[in-house]
Amino acid sequence: MSPSWKDPVVISIGEPPAETAIVTLQAAAWALIDDWPIEEGPALDLAVTACTGVIEGKRKPEEARQAFVAAATEAGILIRA
Repeated sequence: MSPSWKDPVVISIGEPPAETAIVTLQAAAWALIDDWPIEEGPALDLAVTACTGVIEGKRKPEEARQAFVAAATEAGILIRA
C-alpha cells in the first residue's frame, strides 16, 4: 500500500494540462517519472530521492510531500499544496 498524504497536492500536468490531485506517494512518483514537464532540476532530484527514501523506509511521507511541492513549484505546475 502506498503511503497517503493528509493534504493533497494539486498540480497542472499532462497534455493538455489538467488539474490533478496527488494524494499518495505512488501517484507522486509516477508523476515525477512519467509526466513531469522538466527533465532536470535540483528540486526534482530531491523529490525523486525523497520518494525513494520513503519506499526504503528511511524517510517519512511528509518529507516526500514537501519535496514534491518544491519540485512542482520549480516546474511551474503547482496549483495548491
